[in-house]
Amino acid sequence: MKTPHLLLVIAAALTLSGCDRLGDLFAKKPDIAYAPYGEGYAAKPDLAHVEYAHPIPAAELAKVTPRYLAGLDQEQLDQLYARLASGPIPDGAFEGEIVFPRGSSGRLRVAEIVGGFKGLAVDFKGKTLETLGEALWKGKVFYRDQKVLRNRIQDLAVLRPVIGAGDIARIDVDGKDAWLLFPAKLYCGQSLIDSRRESIIIDYAFTDELPGYRERPDFLAGRRGLRVRDEIRMIRPGLYLGRAYMDHAFGLNFVLHNKALDKAGRADFLAGKVTDDCWQGTQTRVAAAR
Repeated sequence: MKTPHLLLVIAAALTLSGCDRLGDLFAKKPDIAYAPYGEGYAAKPDLAHVEYAHPIPAAELAKVTPRYLAGLDQEQLDQLYARLASGPIPDGAFEGEIVFPRGSSGRLRVAEIVGGFKGLAVDFKGKTLETLGEALWKGKVFYRDQKVLRNRIQDLAVLRPVIGAGDIARIDVDGKDAWLLFPAKLYCGQSLIDSRRESIIIDYAFTDELPGYRERPDFLAGRRGLRVRDEIRMIRPGLYLGRAYMDHAFGLNFVLHNKALDKAGRADFLAGKVTDDCWQGTQTRVAAAR
């Protein structure tokens, strides 16, 4: 097959699959260094030293794509996250994608964690919570002024056995319908992996106190369910790297992207004009020269 024809096939496949990643395929890879590490905990580098020895220039963070993140292993994702700051608390709708680290089996730790909670062995027509999370979760909607967040779920038909009857709030994003479920509180707080500076916390512990809460299925994320607590840090405006915990056990990585905000905030980010809403910590972040 000739090269021009091959490119057309790739573009068509990406379009049909609903993924807008053609630009990612040909984007220049960011030049980001990672400290050496081994398998055991004792062989992991100190995160403060990683940041001191390997600062990341804004120009390199500007090249990061979800595809690049998916090519990292878990230790590299951890090192990258530790060198980020909170950035501003987001506002509006963000596309979401689960990030499977390179070298992983492609399975989440969700099933393993769910096994420790009684009453959560729910059968969604043969599908597990693990597979549903990847298939149905399409992102998050931030209500910055209200300090509240809701999750975008695409296919309610699969969730009907748990949801039951009743109207559910809906949102249209780029012509795509999504339903809003699993509300959470939004605030700045301590990171569970890197306590040197705060992250933006998405906390489901008291989801039942928030407007629009539905006992089914929203209880699954709350303190009587999986006890979910997400945290995110900004790669650049409009692009955030996240970590999901269940009862303080790390479950998975995810990325949030708002293309319009990404494009609009690029110049200010490269000029160093973007500020953090959360505590920046006592360790001065090293600004790389390039």
